[in-house]
Amino acid sequence: MSATGQTSASGGWITNQPYLLLSITALCWAGNAIVGRLAAGHIPPITLSFLRWFLAFLVLLPFAWQHLIRDWAAIRGSLGVMVIISVVGIGAFNTLQYWALEYTQALNVLLLQSAGPLVVAVWSLILLDVRLTWAQAAGVVLSLTGVLVILLHGDLSALSSIEFNKGDLIFIVALVIFGFYSVMTLKRPAIHGLSFAAFTFGAGALCLVPLLVWELATRPVMAINTPNLMSLFYVAVFPSTVAYLCYNRGVQLIGANRAAPFFHVVPLFGSVMAMVFLGERPQPFHFIGFALVLTGVFVAARRASAPSTTP
Repeated sequence: MSATGQTSASGGWITNQPYLLLSITALCWAGNAIVGRLAAGHIPPITLSFLRWFLAFLVLLPFAWQHLIRDWAAIRGSLGVMVIISVVGIGAFNTLQYWALEYTQALNVLLLQSAGPLVVAVWSLILLDVRLTWAQAAGVVLSLTGVLVILLHGDLSALSSIEFNKGDLIFIVALVIFGFYSVMTLKRPAIHGLSFAAFTFGAGALCLVPLLVWELATRPVMAINTPNLMSLFYVAVFPSTVAYLCYNRGVQLIGANRAAPFFHVVPLFGSVMAMVFLGERPQPFHFIGFALVLTGVFVAARRASAPSTTP
């Protein structure tokens, strides 16, 4: 049985709803950007990344244990691919993201994150020889325009006032790494989604141990207090366990290029969160931007029509 079939059989209706799964992913990752920024200066980036994935591994292990035992032969047969996926997508990307948030503003990160679909498209071409369709390209442009409208408050001239710094360069590297991860997940062995997530979470955390030892020796240790523990709880459960299960399954169902435009839904959800939790009032540019993002995602993510067989 294929990985898709295994996941579908055990997960029910939701495991066959890629757009819902990818929307849940975007919602969780929008919250991760907020929590990551709040944690900057309180929890060192390698400590945050390691504890995030180690705790997520512990949360997932009771549910994944039997699948891991059954799938171990397949994992061992593709161990090189699985380790690469774990190191780049779990260990490297998230550590660099948290490190970047120590040096840059949320606006810069959101703008750079909007290039995610283009990065995925380049890796898809390099690794899989898969090109963007015209519909996917048009959808990416539409949704990117919507993101810019929201982030710049409808004033495109504000682009000239944005200054990029060390954190932005770090996040660009992180984004390139995550694009590579997104495409490499399509080369995973045919194993259950819980097996894949548990192995990559555990291996990703393990690869961070040498860096964690170095950080503990060179930076102040994280204080044990309620805000830090709540931050760790959130990043371990929602943007890790929930989001990665949803994202991996979504990519498995519709491919990396069609899933990538959901990167643009992350700042959309972030704007909504700012309205709800920070008291920001909705403005006309919000609605215009939301409409463009959703239209672009719909256009880019829909399945291409089959070629007609009639003359």
